[in-house]
Amino acid sequence: MIEADVVIPGESLSRVALTEPAVTLLRKLWGIHGPLMFHQSGGCCDGSSPMCYPAGEFFTSDADVLLGRFDIAAAGEEPQPIEFWMSKEQFNYWSHTHLTVDVVPGRGSGFSVEGPEGLRFLIRSRLMEEAEPFI
Repeated sequence: MIEADVVIPGESLSRVALTEPAVTLLRKLWGIHGPLMFHQSGGCCDGSSPMCYPAGEFFTSDADVLLGRFDIAAAGEEPQPIEFWMSKEQFNYWSHTHLTVDVVPGRGSGFSVEGPEGLRFLIRSRLMEEAEPFI
């Protein structure tokens, strides 16, 4: 499991993590697509799953919150940073929640880069024990 760096000012606990299967898939996808990013929206259907895009292909704005930054590189390799973003609207509901990105068999969204792999990213969540400030 890889925990994201803490990036929200004033907080001391990671808000998002990657399982080892997610890291393995992300390394493969990085080799195909180059640098990557995640965005979690509050929509229905595929919008409820974390979407993985080539970095810069999905434009974030003031309507989004950066929840964390990962480095998925194997030890001794060049850094492979991945940012995890969430819409502010969704963050208002999930501000007390720690998210773990996992991988399960199935078809991802046509817009998320894992779609053709026969796997999809999935969020597993739990309540955070503490974090300040909750927004």
